[in-house]
Amino acid sequence: MASASTTLAVLIDADNAQPAVVDGLLAEIAKYGTASVKRIYGDWTGPQLKGWKETLLTHAIQPIQQFRYTTGKNATDSALIIDAMDLLYTGRLGGFCIVSSDSDFTRLAARIREAGLVVYGFGERKTPAPFVSACDKFIYTEILLAAKDDEDGSTLKPRTTAQLKQDRRLVALLRNAAEAASDDAGWAQLGTLGSTIAKQVPEFDARNYGYRKLSELVAASGLFDIEKRKIGDGSTTSTYVRSHRRESRPSSNA
Repeated sequence: MASASTTLAVLIDADNAQPAVVDGLLAEIAKYGTASVKRIYGDWTGPQLKGWKETLLTHAIQPIQQFRYTTGKNATDSALIIDAMDLLYTGRLGGFCIVSSDSDFTRLAARIREAGLVVYGFGERKTPAPFVSACDKFIYTEILLAAKDDEDGSTLKPRTTAQLKQDRRLVALLRNAAEAASDDAGWAQLGTLGSTIAKQVPEFDARNYGYRKLSELVAASGLFDIEKRKIGDGSTTSTYVRSHRRESRPSSNA
């Protein structure tokens, strides 16, 4: 994944994103790099994008005008894709953030990744699976809106241990990732576990289950032993996890 020094292009499909998400969106993007390009695409002559105008001024996002030449055809998508390819060929960027719930950007995301750049997708839960899978990481905008509303307690309620264990897909994902990342004793470094999951499921995020961090979700799942280990000179620690299933396995020396 990208680092804080990575330069990113943020390209927003105004027809498929909400102005309310921008604060959380830019805060999330700041975790992955610096938004050196911020553009939003739409037909600004019509009333449907009126809600965006104040937001654009506040966050210095450049609006790109794209007229609707033909009813039923989305010229906005084409403009965004053309700009993305132009930016890709400059060689000045480390990654792209594509903000849309539209599957039309699936091939664009795949092409950018083929060039060796990271792609972060942002869209609603209704976003088609092909676009989600085409990104290195995909963040549902409902998470960002929930974080914005956290002050009034409307953020996603954490799932209980029982609820997490009933989610077969989650249980299998966590256990398989831990197994893939484990050493001979069955212990896996939490960061490596997270990276393994991200490669398989771009949309995975602990916040989807009501937890701020992967470590909190893993602890709440009740599926693992958790151990803190000192590293280096002992001033820092690293978290390791091991599946409870290993405890019941017969010894190879038996």
